[in-house]
Amino acid sequence: MELLKLSNQLCFPLYALSRKITSHYLPILEKLGLTYPQYLVMLVLWDEHKLSVKELGERLMLDSGTLSPLLKKLQEKHLLTRTRSREDERVVLIELTDTGLSLKNMATGVPNDIMCSLQISIEEMDQMRKLASGMLEKLNQLEPA
Repeated sequence: MELLKLSNQLCFPLYALSRKITSHYLPILEKLGLTYPQYLVMLVLWDEHKLSVKELGERLMLDSGTLSPLLKKLQEKHLLTRTRSREDERVVLIELTDTGLSLKNMATGVPNDIMCSLQISIEEMDQMRKLASGMLEKLNQLEPA
């Protein structure tokens, strides 16, 4: 086995798969007026409703420099608000607006649309998600705190 062949690398098929799957989300999310990264933010907020930028960054594994422009765009769309915490002005709190919360109803079909677009079953999607999540968890445990 040649170790430095592209076909023998773990990173490349994961990278290419991520790009391909993300591209399948684009036309579906366009109907919601969201980009893929904005959709990820909204998924967390639909679950949490209100949290700090730091907490959101931890959930999405993104730094505040990446999150800030995303949050600004979502605020311009009236999907969320950003306010400074009264207890600690360094903390910025993110909260869904009624418009942002109502968008969740429109997004309920996204997972099914993705399965149809990718032509995979719910079992296949669940199996891939579990495998990827398990690997991600292992990698996160390897990183220094």
